[in-house]
Amino acid sequence: SGIFVSPTSALDKSGSVGFCLIIWISCGILSLLGALAFAELSTVVPKSGAEYAYFIDAYGPLHRYWGRLPAFICSWVYVILLRPAEVAVIIMTFAEYSIQPFQELLPGHVTPESMTLVKKLIALMALGIITYINLTSVKLFVKVQNISVVCKVAACLVVIGGGIYWLSMGHTELLENPFKGTTTSPGDIALAFYSGLWAYDGWSSAAIITEEVKRPEVNILRSIIIGVPIIALLYIFMNVAYMSALPIDDMRAASAVAVAWADIVLPKWLGFIIPLGVAISTFGCALSLQFSISRLCYVAGREGHVPRVFSFIHATKMTPAAAVIFQGLLALVCILFGDITTLIDFATFLIWIFYGLAMGALLIMRKTKPDADRPYRVPTIIAWLVLFVAVFLAIVPIVSEPSPMYLFALIFLLAGVGVYHSYVYRKRGSAFA
Repeated sequence: SGIFVSPTSALDKSGSVGFCLIIWISCGILSLLGALAFAELSTVVPKSGAEYAYFIDAYGPLHRYWGRLPAFICSWVYVILLRPAEVAVIIMTFAEYSIQPFQELLPGHVTPESMTLVKKLIALMALGIITYINLTSVKLFVKVQNISVVCKVAACLVVIGGGIYWLSMGHTELLENPFKGTTTSPGDIALAFYSGLWAYDGWSSAAIITEEVKRPEVNILRSIIIGVPIIALLYIFMNVAYMSALPIDDMRAASAVAVAWADIVLPKWLGFIIPLGVAISTFGCALSLQFSISRLCYVAGREGHVPRVFSFIHATKMTPAAAVIFQGLLALVCILFGDITTLIDFATFLIWIFYGLAMGALLIMRKTKPDADRPYRVPTIIAWLVLFVAVFLAIVPIVSEPSPMYLFALIFLLAGVGVYHSYVYRKRGSAFA
């Protein structure tokens, strides 16, 4: 669902239409390369958990103390910070789009601060609903997911179809001189990549459930080779559609870019489809993400990486109730104190640190497990390339665009080391036992 929010910040940081499209193409290629590397990792370590499982097998045997630290930090960051921030972004996007059809009904004197408050209240209500669903009914979760997928595909096809029609009518003037205003700042380039990669993120999802996939050595690779390029083409076409109708300044200022596009391209009677489709799509996406991270929180509690209370199952609903409520509270904090763009940059900064460590795990296991069964073997240069990009994305923004956000992320990582030392490695504290 990131394609309905990321294009604005990607264009703002890249500076021009042409360079922004190059960023989107590059993000698609990078996501495909990373996914191919994960396909090999899923055959060498045929366990569910993706990065978490890879870190245990690759780094664990290297050192009694430091070896298991990456896996713990991964679960620590994902459960406490990263995934709740992602849920908050998606829920805030839901609020942004769900209010669009009713903007004209609001009084003309509503201030931006009041509108922000209204959107946050809508986001909090939606968060309460998805938390309740995940707490009480897996069947309802599945039904909402099915509706969400249909709405997302429909919204994407409407944008692409409308874009093709708009261009066929000769509206190409906004795509002329496409590289005017291109940024040369390494920090801005990295932040533009953050926005693009946020939309593509999810390519590691198949590896999370490796143990539940039939013939993972075939089907995970097949899903990647088919799925990632299709998503990349959809996202590129959608960006062309946006950019062909919206002047660059209007697109930068749009809080709901798909709605701004629909106001220009679609007839008024059809315009409601976009905010409705995106709202339902983002609601389902947030529901799914909270569902999956609650299960990771449950597993981490069972392993002693978070307090064991989060491994408790509801007696009648058979859901990880404590983990679901905990994740809801964490997302609530992110909604109250964060904004969409900052949370996207923050989440992408953190997640690509772990993708870089995953590439390191692949290279290490080439040495430590040379005889492991590898039905598929990615060229080594791909792992090194993704690792290099991950290092670039982690370091360059800190150096060229310093922000308290990065300092907070680093402090949180160091705090994780302290928790690991005190309560996991030394097995102190009954709550983590």
